Amino acid sequence: MADPVALDTAWLKANPLPDHHDNIDKNGRGRVLVIGGCRRVPGGMLLTAEAAFRAGAGKVTIATIASAAIPMGIAFPACAVVALPETDSGEIAPESAELLIAELPLHDAIVFGPAMIDDDIVAALLAGLLPALPEDLFLLLDAAALRAAAAHADSIAARGDRTILTPHAGELAALLGADRDAVMRDPLAALREAAARFGAAVMVKGATSHLMAGDVCLAYAGGGLGLAVSGSGDVLAGLIAGLGGQGLAPLQAAAWGIWLHGEAGRRLSETMGPIGYLARELAPLAPGLMRGVR
Repeated sequence: MADPVALDTAWLKANPLPDHHDNIDKNGRGRVLVIGGCRRVPGGMLLTAEAAFRAGAGKVTIATIASAAIPMGIAFPACAVVALPETDSGEIAPESAELLIAELPLHDAIVFGPAMIDDDIVAALLAGLLPALPEDLFLLLDAAALRAAAAHADSIAARGDRTILTPHAGELAALLGADRDAVMRDPLAALREAAARFGAAVMVKGATSHLMAGDVCLAYAGGGLGLAVSGSGDVLAGLIAGLGGQGLAPLQAAAWGIWLHGEAGRRLSETMGPIGYLARELAPLAPGLMRGVR
């Protein structure tokens, strides 16, 4: 494998954002479906949904537990909502898979996993969704869905280059059934193994984030300590899905998402301080950052 290439503005300019024409409508700008949430973390989906919009998506739908769906729709009126059956413990019920499958053809990109807790339920939902995914649908698996993905390597690999996995070191270890400390010692070796096993674009988040797809490996060192805050990963997932819904391949969408997320963190650290800013303050900076690179 070649040495990692710096993920900087030169790389981004060589791999530009979609060039939308003035007469494109909201459906042509990318339709994103965000699936996740639970009673313990009912608002996490709002971070992902806003980030998808800030990255340029035209429509975003949130699919979450019924008790949170209407409040979310009121809190974020630009979003459509899908109210899913929920368990007594406040998780998305496994039988929700049928409702979600009906939504798939209406979207260009799917985010699955943020703000979910019950691993068994996530595994059941992923097992139901994977066989029903349209071949060209952009799929991002994050958070709890990454732990469930370990049992579905063949199905994910069969999707070709339409999937992105976004783990931190602990989640990457779970994906591979490996020891977290071993992954921390050599994250690039683990990343290479995951990219080969799942046939997907895979990143590992950290002080330096790495992204791999095929024989391409990118490295982004930046953003700062302030990004290590609750909800930050939900924002990153939304940025990537918003770009993927507009037609970017997982490698390009993830690269842009990583850079936007990190540079937003860098700007907030300069204006507010190295720590103490909120995840929800990251996404509003994305449009200006994209304009700067254009």
